[in-house]
Amino acid sequence: MPIALITGVTGQDGSYLAELLIDKGYHVVGMIRTTGEINFDRIQHIQNKIEIVRGDLLDQMSLKNILKEHKPNEVYNLAAQSFMPNSFDQPVSTGEALGMAVTRILEAIRNSKLPIRFYQASSSEMFGKVTESPQTERTSFFPRSPYAIAKAYGHWSTVNYRESYNIFACSGICYNHESPRRRLEFVTRKVTHSVAKIKLGLTHELRLGNLDARRDWGFAGDYVQAMWRMLQQPTPDDYVIATGETHSIRELCEVAFDYANLDYNDYVVHDPMFFRPAEVGLVVGDISKIKKDLGWSPKVRFKELIHMMVDADLKLLGDKHDR
Repeated sequence: MPIALITGVTGQDGSYLAELLIDKGYHVVGMIRTTGEINFDRIQHIQNKIEIVRGDLLDQMSLKNILKEHKPNEVYNLAAQSFMPNSFDQPVSTGEALGMAVTRILEAIRNSKLPIRFYQASSSEMFGKVTESPQTERTSFFPRSPYAIAKAYGHWSTVNYRESYNIFACSGICYNHESPRRRLEFVTRKVTHSVAKIKLGLTHELRLGNLDARRDWGFAGDYVQAMWRMLQQPTPDDYVIATGETHSIRELCEVAFDYANLDYNDYVVHDPMFFRPAEVGLVVGDISKIKKDLGWSPKVRFKELIHMMVDADLKLLGDKHDR
């Protein structure tokens, strides 16, 4: 039975990846923080099939001990301060959690002498003020936030350990990927959750920033398939994980509100407070490499994803409303 260690197992991506690996016969070890309150809602349905361990990405010794005790075949680093706007308020802690933490894991793997395969969750935010569209694995990075800067550090650390120490280390450059398990502060979930609240009469408006900003949005359940495939190939490499198409926040609103038989113009309020300090360019991924090498492409299309999220939020809020 292969053993996989997932950092950030209680998050959106961690929960979908844990489901996938359990279905494939893995013993899944999920690492959670040693301090603070942990929300297990996303993995509640599979929690009895996961071995939960406490560890700290800021503590080299705890990582070393986890690898020594559990001897994983694969390590997926999905733990992060994942909400980009917060990084402007917490740049130093963001750098530690997303940048230095990657080096700590890689150093623990190097010192363990175990044949561990490592996946790093990199981000399309690294492209920032884009130099070309669509972006490929060779496109230059131009990060525009502390989050993106830290992610770029983690990405290059992964490349460096692969090339310097012959570690099987891969980076997946993930574009925005969403699901009903997305946290409420992310714009897709903010929109679908607000649509459900408005439909149920629980609120009357939705405040948003730049409606013309465009993103390459996919389904998190598809993206974890790509992560797993990256660690099954003969040689390690980095891949863009995306859909190859973009949609505006205005279109997101149209699709979500229309699905609930509502007109977004009646409820969406433009609020400059939600503009980014530094907006990114047209971020859209070229997935030709991952299609060719790994045979991966996204299955869930944009409208299907947003409808799925609206349905889930209507059910969630409807169940709460009925109590």
